[in-house]
Amino acid sequence: FYARRVLVMGMLTMACIQPAMAADVKGTVFEETITLGGKELKLNGAGMRTKSLFSIYAMGLYLSEKKTSPEDVQSVAGPKRVKLVYQRELNSDEFGQLFISAMNNNSTKEQKASLINQTVQFGEIFANQGKVSKGDYTTMDWIPGTGTVTSFNGKKIGETLAGIEFYNAVMRIWLGEKPADTTLKAQLLGSK
Repeated sequence: FYARRVLVMGMLTMACIQPAMAADVKGTVFEETITLGGKELKLNGAGMRTKSLFSIYAMGLYLSEKKTSPEDVQSVAGPKRVKLVYQRELNSDEFGQLFISAMNNNSTKEQKASLINQTVQFGEIFANQGKVSKGDYTTMDWIPGTGTVTSFNGKKIGETLAGIEFYNAVMRIWLGEKPADTTLKAQLLGSK
């Protein structure tokens, strides 16, 4: 009896000190929590972007608190992160054009007009990047007081882009009314 009790207590202790389980999206692991802009962010959801049955990138969305609607995601105060982990070699110029097209599909005329400078700069970030390989990753961070910071494999690329309106336009690529992938949208919002 005593040995079983010690074993159970040991197992409970190990369960308590284990780190939070990471999310695994078809072999790509996303941490449950990260630190950005001095704040702890939680993985809101993660999934795979597919096109014609091919996996393009795995994606994770990090927020300070869990949200289940696009409007709530956009209204969260504080830093936010989108992380893309590429599943195949891609031409980043074409990839950037797809992002801009998806942003335009999910923005009003007024939004597009007010964000034209940032959108052009955003496209240039990808155009100047060259090819990406399987396992490479891009993060797009919103840092209050700083702006949208894009990094490739952990290194900042391009200019910091001002305005939460621009970051929200980027978020609409995946969370807008015409998302790049409806299944991915649901996964990012915490649905399975």
